[in-house]
Amino acid sequence: MRPALLTRLRPSGPWRYGPADGAPDRVDTLFRSDRLYSAMTLAMQRLGWLEEWLAATAQSNDPAIAFSSLFPFQGDTLFATPPASAWPPAASQVTAPNPVFLAKLRWRAAHFVPLTVLDSLLTGGRLLAEQWLPDPESGCLLRRDRPNASPFRVALRHGAAVDRINRTSQAGVTAACVEFESGAGLWCVTRYKDKAVEAAWNERLQGAFRLLADSGFGGRRSSGWGQASAPEFQRGAWPALILPKLARIDPKAGDQENETQTEPRRYWLLSLYSPATGDRVDWSGGDYQVTMREGRMENGNGGGEKKILRMIAEGSVLQAADEPNGAAVDVAPDGFRHPVYRSGLALALELPRIIAATFSEAQAAEVPPEMLDETPASVETCGAAEPKDENVAGEEDRAAETSTSYQQPGESEGPTDASAHETEAGEPAEPGGDDPQPPEPAAPEAESGSTAEQVPAEQVPAEQESGKESVEDPAHTPDDPDHPADEARRSDTETNGAL
Repeated sequence: MRPALLTRLRPSGPWRYGPADGAPDRVDTLFRSDRLYSAMTLAMQRLGWLEEWLAATAQSNDPAIAFSSLFPFQGDTLFATPPASAWPPAASQVTAPNPVFLAKLRWRAAHFVPLTVLDSLLTGGRLLAEQWLPDPESGCLLRRDRPNASPFRVALRHGAAVDRINRTSQAGVTAACVEFESGAGLWCVTRYKDKAVEAAWNERLQGAFRLLADSGFGGRRSSGWGQASAPEFQRGAWPALILPKLARIDPKAGDQENETQTEPRRYWLLSLYSPATGDRVDWSGGDYQVTMREGRMENGNGGGEKKILRMIAEGSVLQAADEPNGAAVDVAPDGFRHPVYRSGLALALELPRIIAATFSEAQAAEVPPEMLDETPASVETCGAAEPKDENVAGEEDRAAETSTSYQQPGESEGPTDASAHETEAGEPAEPGGDDPQPPEPAAPEAESGSTAEQVPAEQVPAEQESGKESVEDPAHTPDDPDHPADEARRSDTETNGAL
């Protein structure tokens, strides 16, 4: 495992990381890795390490350092953009006591998911849906049983320059910013190539982070925006530093079982990515999103427009023969006196093959549409059950109808996993098993006569079986087997028993 550094920044005021088009009334969704690299490069220039820094990162074919984007955190919970291939979670990975509740939960509204949730999902775990709620203000997935304010929110701030001599002001300026809740902030991971790179650059990077926390990140730094308190650092191994469960899984385990397997590996991006010449990415597969990046330069002689660059966004999943490195692209205008790099150096994490086998599209097609959202977590059995006695089965069916009254006719009461809906070689399910097929036409009649099946016929009064009011016959004695009333009752009992 390669060494890594986790950095937490607690903002002391508003931050502004504007969108790619520079609109003043909007902000970007997060502080992206190319912006962080630019800020770090300016800090290295002020600290006198610019040439060494560029040689180790932008100008190297095998970059020694890679940054993630700055993601939000709240308390001890770190959020990140989930992998596109695993979010929203599959129906087989979500459990809840009531599917009606799940119909109102919109997983796609959560743009930032806790790393603990992702760590569980990526290792084959399940998500208890009733504990989570997407926050509409920040897009973070928050715990429902722990009321918390939004980690951050977007606000508009107004300002105007005032002439102290004439006591007049010019036209006001409105700018959008990000305001953080107390106890919330931004985090990122710095991954080193090896121990030697960590020993050479770890202290320098920590000093650069402290400098940026004082001087500010992003826009409107001259107004005091973008500042943070003293950064908090945590060293560890990648990726165990943020995903301890996933780090214990060998992503190449599938190759050991099938040596001839040629399926490309899948990598989850935690940074922006611009492909390098040596990266072997299969662009016909994966699940990725392209974003446009542009902006202005900062230098002593005034700024200028950078070239527009297409990049792969965070959360994308790439198929590649090996881990992509990415490249830093020179986006300086033509004829500019020095290069201006936009970082597309990739911080990617290989996903285990367990995700591909969790819930395939073929299995999803076999699940009834009304059950695609989620299913009760209490059902764990799969396959057909052994035949039961009719009276015992009737009692259990009545209890099941009482406890699962939210189900529609024809819905399966088993798990949504496709293995519970079929038998080997396509054979029909055995009697008493979980059969997802619609009930037979006679099912409604059998349902109405289920009382006669649950209780022996000799214990059921005649008026219950026939559904009519009984009229006593004074000439009738219970011991008279030839009386017409006894004969009719016996006939009704036999009919109900047949149903």
